[in-house]
Amino acid sequence: MAKIKKRKKKFFNVEIPLINKQTHLQAYEIGDLEGRFIKYDLTRILRGRSRIIQLKVKVKDDEAITIPKKITLMPFFLKRMVRKGTDYVEDSFSAKCKDAEIKIKPFLITRRKVSRAVRKALREKAREELIKYVKDKNSETLFDELIKNSIQKSLGLKLKKVYPLSLCEIRILEVEKEIETKTEKVEKKE
Repeated sequence: MAKIKKRKKKFFNVEIPLINKQTHLQAYEIGDLEGRFIKYDLTRILRGRSRIIQLKVKVKDDEAITIPKKITLMPFFLKRMVRKGTDYVEDSFSAKCKDAEIKIKPFLITRRKVSRAVRKALREKAREELIKYVKDKNSETLFDELIKNSIQKSLGLKLKKVYPLSLCEIRILEVEKEIETKTEKVEKKE
């Protein structure tokens, strides 16, 4: 009887260019990593703002690189931020950016209790500003700006005119569907 050779799993380096980090994934070959999802905790990088990012692995020329797919603000962070005597405003909508259709869920906390009309005005203004903001950017840029807190700052300044906020965050940013660009279509035909 012939012996069957056992395959051994190895660790492969996976680059996360969004945060300039590297992680290791276990597989038999580097090609097996294609399409695999990773969850990475950004709490230490963001100094306590608890976010988890979900990344998809792409293998190109024997190198594994990740592409961001979803970033989530953890519920316990939001629970800590909401105080007695304040109101919160949530929304969920889809918007198109240059290379994908994304789902955005903003989360706003007012300084005091406010009327339903003010909450509605905040929700509508936030939706309008975010749709206008994302339409000329690609998804990787949006994830980078979300981590650097620049989207939240600019949105907070615009919403301050409606009503002052104690917190302006994007709870979830998720790529729903990727849109092929003209250059990608040409590459696939060749």
